[in-house]
Amino acid sequence: MAVVNANYNFIYVNTGCQGRLSDVGVFAATELAARLEEKCLDLPENIVLPNRETFNWPVPYMFLADDAFPLKLNIMKRFAGTFTRGTRERIFNGRHSRGRRVVENSFGILLVVFRVLRKPMLLQPVTAE
Repeated sequence: MAVVNANYNFIYVNTGCQGRLSDVGVFAATELAARLEEKCLDLPENIVLPNRETFNWPVPYMFLADDAFPLKLNIMKRFAGTFTRGTRERIFNGRHSRGRRVVENSFGILLVVFRVLRKPMLLQPVTAE
């Protein structure tokens, strides 16, 4: 489980769960989820987005997530369903997907740089130390 910023930097990584668990199950077991729920994560302040005359109220810091995650104050996911071209929901979903591609590309870059991560290491924990 990882959080990646817009510059392809990993800003949070949790490797403490088995790979067979779902992303939501892994997330629920992290300290990040607990702190996010308790609102003690030290996120940036809510800000008014620039260049918006009709939308001028403060917006909270958001994490983009896939459809399996619950929709919460700081977790943003796509609109469910199919939408006609040009609708706000479809435009939002496209932009959300573009943002999530940064995460997928970050993992791709990680695998190119550290090729050893492409497959499981068949070592006992004692040997790996």
